[in-house]
Amino acid sequence: MRRTPSPLARLPLEIKSVLPAPRLRKGRVAEPWGPLLPVSAHLRCRVVRQLTAEMVMLVGERVQMRRDRRRSSCHVRQISMYVCHVVLQISMTDIGLSFGRDRTTVSHACHVVEDRRDNPAYDDFVGCVERVVTSVFGAAGGREHE
Repeated sequence: MRRTPSPLARLPLEIKSVLPAPRLRKGRVAEPWGPLLPVSAHLRCRVVRQLTAEMVMLVGERVQMRRDRRRSSCHVRQISMYVCHVVLQISMTDIGLSFGRDRTTVSHACHVVEDRRDNPAYDDFVGCVERVVTSVFGAAGGREHE
């Protein structure tokens, strides 16, 4: 009889490393996908950046020139830093380390995003990213950012 692979077999190694090892209890094996350990700030920042980039590509309308790609990449990074700080409540220092930037760069990114939220379309997009990240990770501290 052929065994079906565990759902864990398809997970990336980075995620597997934060999962608890299966435990034996009275001869029974615990579910290997049981309670998760806290995911590192670095991994959460990477996931937020990827989610933001995918959402930007969904709403993009045209093939971008090199300069526009660079600008778009910068905006993705700024929105990601903002969402990591506001929604996930990760410190600016940890976000900076995760993105390979200084904490002052993270602070600047948060200010830029806050200033650009005066534009209703931009505000709707950032709000959508915040809701997706909250759905994936849950609200830090059990509350949502206003």
